[in-house]
Amino acid sequence: MTDLSFTLRSDVRSLLLAVVLVLAGASPVHAQAADTTLAVGSKKFTENVVLGWAATHLLQQTGHAATHRAQLGGSRFLWEALVRGDIDVYPEYTGTLLQEILSASSVRRDALADTLARYGVAMTAPLGFNNTYALGMRTNLADSLGVQTIADLRAHPNLELGFSNEFMDRADGWPSLRQAYNLPQSARGVDHDLAYRGLMNGAIDVIDLYSTDAEVEKYDIRVLADTRDHFPAYKAVFLYRMDLPADAVAAIKRLEGQLPADTMQRLNARSKIDQVDERVVAANYLNAAFGLSVAAETQSRTHRVILRSREHLVLVGISLGLAILLGIPLGIVAAKVRGLGGGVLLAVGLIYTIPSLALLAVMVPPLGVGRVPAITALFLYSLLPIVWNTYTGLNDIAGPLRESAEALGLSSLAKLWRVEVPLAARSILAGLKIAAVINVGTATLGALIGAGGYGQPILTGIRRANMGLILEGTIPAAVLTVLVLALFEALERGLLPRSMRG
Repeated sequence: MTDLSFTLRSDVRSLLLAVVLVLAGASPVHAQAADTTLAVGSKKFTENVVLGWAATHLLQQTGHAATHRAQLGGSRFLWEALVRGDIDVYPEYTGTLLQEILSASSVRRDALADTLARYGVAMTAPLGFNNTYALGMRTNLADSLGVQTIADLRAHPNLELGFSNEFMDRADGWPSLRQAYNLPQSARGVDHDLAYRGLMNGAIDVIDLYSTDAEVEKYDIRVLADTRDHFPAYKAVFLYRMDLPADAVAAIKRLEGQLPADTMQRLNARSKIDQVDERVVAANYLNAAFGLSVAAETQSRTHRVILRSREHLVLVGISLGLAILLGIPLGIVAAKVRGLGGGVLLAVGLIYTIPSLALLAVMVPPLGVGRVPAITALFLYSLLPIVWNTYTGLNDIAGPLRESAEALGLSSLAKLWRVEVPLAARSILAGLKIAAVINVGTATLGALIGAGGYGQPILTGIRRANMGLILEGTIPAAVLTVLVLALFEALERGLLPRSMRG
C-alpha cells in the first residue's frame, strides 16, 4: 500500500504540475482587450496584402492606431468579419461583391452602394485597376496546341486544369465557366500560389489567375481570351464600416484612382518576384506617390521568431491546459459512469473527425477572428487522445489490483484517486503527449483566422515561394514539439515510480 500511496501522490502532482507548466507558457499572454485600434484585413494573396498594408500605413499617418490582420482567408470570410466588426477595412473587388458575396440578393451594379449600406458597410470609389479573373497557360504549350481563347480548350479534353479553391466554388468561377464554354475537362483545387509552380513544372496545364499577377510576365504565361465575357469587371475598392471615423475614411480614399493596372502589377512583382516585404512595398509606394514619410523597416528574423513563439505558446498553452483540465475528468466519467461512456467517447471522436481547418472555420461565425476561436478549436481537437487514454488506462487495470483495493475497504472515490488513477497515470500521460503533438502542429493553421503563431511565416512563405520563410515557421514548430514532449517525459521520469515508467 505504501507504493500505491506514493504512486497516487506522484500522479496527482504530475497532472497538476503539467497543467500549471502548460498554462505558465501562456503567462506573457494578454487577452485581446477591446480598444480603439482600427483593424485592416486582407486576403491571402500578395496584391490584397499590399493593399492592406497601404491602408494601414495611411490610417497610421492620420494618427490612428491601426493594425493589419493579413492573410485571413477568402472573400466571404473577410466580408463576414467586416460585418461583425472584427475588422474595419479590407480591399475587395466589385465583381466578387456582385457575383459571390451578394449574389443571393441579385444586386445591380448601380445599386451596390445602397445594398452595402444595409449591412453597415460603405465602399470607396475604384482604386484604378480592374483585376479580373482569367485562365492562363504556358505560352509554349498554348502555341503547340493552337490555344488562344478559353473556347479553344474544348478541343483538348486531356489538359490538366488546376484552379484556386475559391475559384472552384464561387458563382463566377469554374462551375459557371465550364457551363458557359461547354468545357469537357474536370478540374482540381489547388492553392493559388502553388498553382503557378505546378504550371511551370508541367503538373498543371491551365490555371486561373488575376490579371495583375506578377507571374504572368515573369513566367511567359498566355492569358486566354474570354470571348464570351464570362468574367465581370473586378475593380479594386476598399470596403469599410460606416462607423469608421471620418478622417480614417478620408485617409483610405486617398488611394481612389491612384493605382492603374501596370502600377499594381509592379507592386506585386516587388513582393513576389523581388521578395520585398509587403509592408515595405506599400510604404515605398505611398512615399513616392503622396510625398509621405512612412517608415516600414522589416523586423529581424530573430525578432519575428520570438514574436511568433509567444503567439504560438498562447494558442498551445491555453488550449492544451483546458483540454487537460476537462479531458481527464471526461475520461474518468467515460470509464466509470454506465450509460455515459459510449456517448462521451462518441462525442470527442466525432469532433476529432472534423478536419482541423474546417473546425477552425466553424469557430469563426460565433466567436469572430483571432485567438479565441483558434484556442477553442484547438481545445476541442485535443480532447480525444486525453479522454481516450484516460478511459483506456482505467479499464486496463488488472483485476487482482482492483480486488486488493476493495479489500482495503476504501470508498469508491478514495479507490479511484488513491489506486486507479495512479495506476492509469502512464496511459494518461501518453494521451497528454499525443494531444501536445497534435496541438502544436494544428496551431499553425490559426494564422488563417488571425491568431498569429508559426503559421504566419509559413503562409507568407508559400505565397511568396520563399523557403526561408516557410522554414522560419516549421523549424520552431518542430523544436517546440520536441520541448513539449521532453517536458512530459521529464514529468514521467521524475514523478512516477520506476516500476510505472515506460
